[in-house]
Amino acid sequence: MITLTQKAIGKVAEFAANMPEAAGKDLRIFIQGVGCSGLQYGFTFDETRDGDTVVETGDLRVLIDPQSAPYLAGATVDFVDDERGAGFAVDNPNAATFASSCGGCGGSCG
Repeated sequence: MITLTQKAIGKVAEFAANMPEAAGKDLRIFIQGVGCSGLQYGFTFDETRDGDTVVETGDLRVLIDPQSAPYLAGATVDFVDDERGAGFAVDNPNAATFASSCGGCGGSCG
C-alpha cells in the first residue's frame, strides 16, 4: 500500500514524542486535493476510523482513509532535509496519472 523510509519513521517518532496531542494516536496520511499541480498530501496524528486501511511499519501505524487509498497505493514517504528545506516528500507512481487527467484550465481538477 504505502512505504515509509527509516528517516521518515524516525521523524514521525520524533514529532510524536514532542507533541502531547499525538499521544495514543497513529499517523494519518491523506490526500488534501488533486489539481493541476498534482496531488497534495496531508499528515496528522489521528485515531482509527471505520474503513481505514492500517499499514504497520516497525512500531509505526499509518492510517489511510478509503478515499485516499487509491491515490496512495505504491507511494513511498521520505523525510528530506536539504538546501530547499525540510519536510516529508512523497514519491508517488500515481501522481503522473492524476496530473495528466487535468485539463490545465487553472481551476481545481479534483
